[in-house]
Amino acid sequence: MSRSPAPALPAITVGLRPFGVGSSIPGGASLLVTISALPGGGVHFGYRLEGGIEALCVPEARTPDPWPLWQHTCFEAFLCVSGEARYREYNFSPAGLWAASEFRRYRELDHEIGRATGGGDEGEGEGGVIVSSARSEDVLTLAAEVPAALLPGGPLLRVGLSAVIEYADGQREYWAVHHPAEQPDFHHAGGWVVQLDTQLGAQ
Repeated sequence: MSRSPAPALPAITVGLRPFGVGSSIPGGASLLVTISALPGGGVHFGYRLEGGIEALCVPEARTPDPWPLWQHTCFEAFLCVSGEARYREYNFSPAGLWAASEFRRYRELDHEIGRATGGGDEGEGEGGVIVSSARSEDVLTLAAEVPAALLPGGPLLRVGLSAVIEYADGQREYWAVHHPAEQPDFHHAGGWVVQLDTQLGAQ
């Protein structure tokens, strides 16, 4: 059974676009992401990909773990405290899996924060991250809740939102709010153009 928690507080919704001239998904596609602070200081992420889903390769629950998640259809978020080089990367798979890592600076991995250990309609590991997904003929949705304990240590966050979209033939597209480099690079802080105040949800 899928679970799609709704944001409890005012949310921010942005559109992502593929790197390059546009998407190759037949008939076109749109990808919207909604983020919201949650009570207790956590963050809710909601991804909605619409159009041409049948042409994609989408990991499903109860299949072999698609590690690393970012090599397949995967929704991502990058969070840092404004002015700091240290940041965190979160990967959310439609298979119900998640992974989170902390970096000292650009692409310099410090440590893995945590991950889900197996598939299912929901992936929940130590720390309480919850991932759920649903798919129909033309729409793929994913919702993720990240608790305050797994977020960077500050209420005002810069956020990068992105996705890897894999086709059935193995080709991939790279979607983001903004592509600041000559090649797809979700780790480039120039693409983290969304700001979120997690204190809006602290109670």
